[in-house]
Amino acid sequence: MSRILVVEDEEFLLRALKDNISHEGFDVDLARDGEEALEKVRAKKPDLILLDLLMPRKDGFAVLEELTRNPEWRLIPVIVLSNLGSDHDIKRALEMGAKDYFVKSQHPIAEVVEKVKHILRGGI
Repeated sequence: MSRILVVEDEEFLLRALKDNISHEGFDVDLARDGEEALEKVRAKKPDLILLDLLMPRKDGFAVLEELTRNPEWRLIPVIVLSNLGSDHDIKRALEMGAKDYFVKSQHPIAEVVEKVKHILRGGI
């Protein structure tokens, strides 16, 4: 079973993502900030990470940077799910290695879950 790490500081969205992804048969771990996310990556090496950018303790850009510096972690697909919707932020995240980028207000959770399933089946 694939393990998904959801990194999100908004509790309602964190729970909604967990419920929807778990319903599809994935094992879901949760982190509420960037530091906790990196701890979970070290401990459990997820198969995919859903990553918010605006978080306490360490933001998503800093997490992406650490993931790409580690040869083992850089292979973990990352989907950014953020309120930041500027072209600059999207381009920056994709250049840092994110596989995809969803602006929270523009994409329903079902669409994010479909993208997770697609990537884990070998799609891009």
